[in-house]
Amino acid sequence: MEKHLIKQILLEQKGEVADLFKERIVERECGQSTKKMFGADLVKVIMGVRRCGKSVLAHQSLRSQEYGYINFDDERLIGATKEDLNNFLEVLQEIHPGFKYLLLDEAQNIEGWELFVNRLKRRRYIITVTGSNAKLLSKELATHLTGRHFTIELYPFSFKEFLSYRDISIDEKDFYATEKRALINRSLDEYLTMGGFPEVLHLEAWSQYLRELFDKIITRDVVLRYNIKYVKALKEAALYVISNFGARLTYNKLKNIFEMKSVHTVKNYLNYLEETYLVFQLEPFSFKIKEQVKQPRKVYCIDTGLISALIPKTTIDHGRIMENAVFLELKRRGKEVFYYSDPSFEVDFLVKEGKKIAQLIQVCRSLNDGETKKREIKALLRVGRSLQCRRLLVVTSDQEGEEKAGGEKIQILPLWKWLLEK
Repeated sequence: MEKHLIKQILLEQKGEVADLFKERIVERECGQSTKKMFGADLVKVIMGVRRCGKSVLAHQSLRSQEYGYINFDDERLIGATKEDLNNFLEVLQEIHPGFKYLLLDEAQNIEGWELFVNRLKRRRYIITVTGSNAKLLSKELATHLTGRHFTIELYPFSFKEFLSYRDISIDEKDFYATEKRALINRSLDEYLTMGGFPEVLHLEAWSQYLRELFDKIITRDVVLRYNIKYVKALKEAALYVISNFGARLTYNKLKNIFEMKSVHTVKNYLNYLEETYLVFQLEPFSFKIKEQVKQPRKVYCIDTGLISALIPKTTIDHGRIMENAVFLELKRRGKEVFYYSDPSFEVDFLVKEGKKIAQLIQVCRSLNDGETKKREIKALLRVGRSLQCRRLLVVTSDQEGEEKAGGEKIQILPLWKWLLEK
């Protein structure tokens, strides 16, 4: 690319950053710890789904520094190659003389970016990279930057961050104030419906925005990157698994539904969707790896708002939406999560810490029905005894308390309260 064109684009991108700070920005929960690491010599890598706030977090953390910035997701830079990277660097040195900090947005769009970063690191540049493809970034980092980087995974807003955006302050004493609890519950309904993508929260046409975001992820992050020929089949498969979030699925079942040639194709499609953070595959827990591989997986979506935008409201189960929200929060908290399945019962989430089973969690809308309550608690007790886990929890819409059964105590918490736990 010609230097004059690169300079024009980078100057415009610099102006966009200045405009960014004119808008209201929510401090992310990982923000303080992230800032402490941004001065370190290691390469900082922020990974997550498109439009979840990776760039904003990076700009916030670098705001007190003079830094160079390149957004490789700019459509004007499509076609740029690794041979152009030196030109980018020279132009940045004209725009920001003497800069030592560098932010590369969606770096995986340039083949060979990691070699460029490695070279700049040897020249003492302090580099931050964002990206929306977990596999590409991880593979390239492991190959060329082993031990010289640290990774931050970012998700759409948590419920705490959503409340912060809405200027709703939360203190533990608020949990006992009727009016504040009502406000929190109304906000939770809004959060579960709209989700946590930052730009959604100030848009009236938020569902249209999310449908367009879904199309962009499919097109830009999957179809173009992996040269997918059967685009319609991929999109239909993506919509199907999101529509069946929280349900058990097998590759073979999906192959038959969409009349695909092989299970291998289905597996690739799901892996591509997971690499872009659009969905997650939750494995069943087993001490035997072979058994774990054989069993069906559950699929959860990156955002409950995306589910609302893509699926007709009449078909959405509120209990399953709660389950998806709990799964995402466990991921935000960095937990190693599985589900537990037996022919006669199931536990929604098993949290593992090292070799220890740390917690078992059931999610259901209500325990008012006697049969539902019996089923949920029985499953927790049986699996808890089998795996020697005594931290047993049921997350509900609005019930709270403690249930004693089989010599164990089972905690019951409303979803809003569990989401706001520190």
